[in-house]
Parts: sequence; structure tokens; C-alpha cells
Amino acid sequence: MNKQYIKAIKNIIKNRATHRAVYYVVEGANWSIDHDGRFITANLRNVSSAVVTTCRGIRNSIVHFGSINTFMANGQLQLPHKSNKIVVTWFHITPDDERVEFISEAVKYVDLWHTSCNITRDKLIEFGVPGEKATVIPLGVNLNAFSVPAPQQKEDVRSKLGISKKKVVIGSFQKDGNGWDEGLEPKLIKGPDVFCDVVEKLCRQYDLFVVLTGPARGYVKQRLERAGISYSHHFLSDPDEVAWYYKALDLYIAAGRCEGGPKSLLESLASGVPLVSTKAGMAPDIIRDGENGFLCDVDNVDQIVEKSVTVLEDEAKKERIVANGLATARQCDWNVIAQRYEDCLYRNLL
Repeated sequence: MNKQYIKAIKNIIKNRATHRAVYYVVEGANWSIDHDGRFITANLRNVSSAVVTTCRGIRNSIVHFGSINTFMANGQLQLPHKSNKIVVTWFHITPDDERVEFISEAVKYVDLWHTSCNITRDKLIEFGVPGEKATVIPLGVNLNAFSVPAPQQKEDVRSKLGISKKKVVIGSFQKDGNGWDEGLEPKLIKGPDVFCDVVEKLCRQYDLFVVLTGPARGYVKQRLERAGISYSHHFLSDPDEVAWYYKALDLYIAAGRCEGGPKSLLESLASGVPLVSTKAGMAPDIIRDGENGFLCDVDNVDQIVEKSVTVLEDEAKKERIVANGLATARQCDWNVIAQRYEDCLYRNLL
């Protein structure tokens, strides 16, 4: 027997030997979905729970598939034992998403659908999910990790990153290349081309430094090099490590076309970093344009540039949106969001 098969058998046996009210199924990649599952289950107050990588072996519980990839795999629905209730999270639906073909079959089995934004909820309903079974709960943020740096701390982080004081520092913390290698082919739904168009225009007015994290950033790095824009790229072993890099930033730009989050929205707000985002994913739900951040039309490079300049030039407005952004982030701390999972999803099925 190979190691992967033995591990799968052990996980099934473990599921059969334990009983929890909620099992949160993750991908096992030690990244975003796994991260969500850990924080949600750790912060549930009145519901026993566990994070698992398979639904097999579970009986008489709620099985929450933490992503559509865990529920629809290899062209098939991953259905647990019929004694369980099923919750499925679907973060975003791409224009060419073939998985929508499974929705008509899936609605026969899924008790509740969850998504992080109203844009996706509307699409799920359009493709056949009953409206009364589709619930929006945004992503959360770990306020123990993400916080506003003191001025000296910001200087120290920049110094360790080798960034001079005169630089205007912009962050981009995501995977936006196809595949898991260099990422030279852009993942266009994430808007790496838009991000690069924006910073290339901003560099005509400002001495920029771009901080990148996440895998597959080759496309962006090549564009920055061609434009002569200084940057650094950092690989993280845990998603919360990115909190340290936010402390160096003057501005965060989220330029995606189709998102479930992105998580950078709340992370920026919690870190006191002014945010300029396209109207994708959660942004229209949590950002009030000009109050706690800035919203721009998808693909509108000039609008993103204009609002970025406002952040960098209008100190009074910047201070106001930072203060309001912190208040928004507090409403989305994981302990608050987990309680919404309990109240709006699990309690209805127990």
C-alpha cells in the first residue's frame, strides 16, 4: 500500500471513531481553505467540530465542504453518508466555470449553500440554487495577527526588507499566475495585468517599491522588471505570516475581476493599510467608497490610479478611511464570523 492510501484509510477510521456535530472538509493543502477551517472550528462556541480531509466515515453530523473543490472532484459529487446534513461553500464562479453543470444535481443533496459575497450568491441562484438555501457570510480576519504598526515598527520592517524611506510601498499578496510553478501565464480573473498597468502609471509620479507574496508571481515580476519598478517577493509557510509584510505598506491594491474574497481586503483594513479595490468578491459588501476604502470598476485602470493618488496625497482622507477600516475589520474578526456560521448555518441543521 502507498502512503497516500494508508493515510486515507486512517482518516476514515478516525472519522468513524469520533463524533462531532460539524465536520469541516478542507483540501489538505495547508493554505487558504485549511486556514479558514481551523479558525471557524476553533471559534465555534456551542458546537463540537473538527477539520477533516474526507467526508467518508462520518455519520449523523453536519458535513461542511469548505470549498467547491472538496465537494465536486474529478467530475463527481463527493457525497457523504445519507445520515448527514450537507453544507457547501462556493466562493466564486468564473465565467467559464464548468462546475455549474453539477448544480441541478447537487441541489437534491445540499441542505445549505454558503458563499462569502452577494455577487456569488446571485450567480448560485441564477444557476438553480434556491434563494432560501443560499447564505452570505464573509471571510474573517485574525485580529491577533493583523494589527496597525507603530511608526517605529513600520520603519523597522521596511529596513529589514531593504526598502528606503523615500519609497512609496504597495502590496500585492496573492497567487495570480496559472499553475504552481513560476506563474508566467497570468490568471486573469485575479487581475495581475490590471495591477501592473496601475503601478506602471503610478511609477511616473512616485518612486515605488512593490512587495509581493504568494506562489506563481512570475508574470507580475516580469512586468515590474520591464518597467524598472523595485520589488521583493516572499514565500510564506503559513498564511498569517503575511501580517508582517502589511506593516511595510503605504497602499494595498486589489485589482481582481472575479473573487470570493480576497482575504487581502480585511487584512489591509485590520493592518491600517489604505485599500483600493475593484468591485469584485466581497469588496462591494464591505467597502463603502471613500469611507473605509475605495471601490473602482473592474478593469478601470485610470480609476484605480486616481483613487490611489488620493490615498497618497490626501492625508486627512487617508486617516479617516484607515480609522473606519479598522472598525470594519473588528466586525469581521474570526470569533464574530464563526458565531455567524453557528447561528446562520449549523443551528438550522442540528
